[in-house]
Amino acid sequence: MGMEYPHRPVMVTEVVKLLITRKDGVYVDGTTGTGGHSEAILKGLDNNGRLICLDRDPDAIEITRKRLDSGGFKDRYSILKFNFADMDLALEEAGVTGVDGILLDLGMSSYQLDQAGRGFSFNRDEPLDMRMDTESGKNAMELINELSARKIESVLKNYGEEHLSRAIARSIVRERIKAPIVTSGRFAEIVRSHFPAMQRNRKKDPATRAFQALRILTNNEMENLSVILEKAPDLLNKGGRIIFLTYHSLEDRLVKRAMVDWESACTCPPDLPVCVCNKEQRFIRLNKKGLLPEEAEIAANPRARSARLRGAERI
Repeated sequence: MGMEYPHRPVMVTEVVKLLITRKDGVYVDGTTGTGGHSEAILKGLDNNGRLICLDRDPDAIEITRKRLDSGGFKDRYSILKFNFADMDLALEEAGVTGVDGILLDLGMSSYQLDQAGRGFSFNRDEPLDMRMDTESGKNAMELINELSARKIESVLKNYGEEHLSRAIARSIVRERIKAPIVTSGRFAEIVRSHFPAMQRNRKKDPATRAFQALRILTNNEMENLSVILEKAPDLLNKGGRIIFLTYHSLEDRLVKRAMVDWESACTCPPDLPVCVCNKEQRFIRLNKKGLLPEEAEIAANPRARSARLRGAERI
């Protein structure tokens, strides 16, 4: 009986099927989390295949190391503490020049939500930290108590798509004057106070969008995603594939836009007689619309509900 891991990887069958094109290739799991996808990828490789696991969460790295070692993969993977936006530097450190596949699962792990004690979840009262890398950067508590009402409003609106962003931002500033906002419980309560009681009992907690926005800000998630979308094409060998799992429309739009751009050749205006941009098609998208999880998976793991898988192959 193996150890029970606190996170169930999303669309694992689809990921492995699309990602692995060569069983003896070199692959990167850019967000290894608690190692669910990493373990499945290693099972899909032969003894010459190699996996490089990256994560910026020290707890996740420890959990994954134990998991992969106990699975008998000790000499077939390396795990490095890196933000996926610095994947080029990580590969340099690992002595690798190009890879055959990259997986980026942009979701939160259940471990972070349920057990890390860092205030990621609005269902518990914990210190409002929200950093994936607890060893660097400002935490959510510092940000929410320092930022201006205008900045908080813009974060809630742009990263949370929250329609009550202005009113909530004003409340946050008013409340923190009484006492600093230091726990996830108090932050959630301030947000929920703007919604009628009937809305608070619905499936989706009204604090969801605000928590998403503050987490994205704390971890520079959109900037990191933009950076890796710039770098990734140059890290893949010909025939190599990149797979993204996104969980909200902001991420998905960025990924889709980048993939459309990778796939397009000349971008000159149609009335120019000759091409001057010299842009070449570099990728073929594997699925134009993106894949969604099966109903059975959503039933077994409700957190998979919002996932969308997009992939592209370097040509």
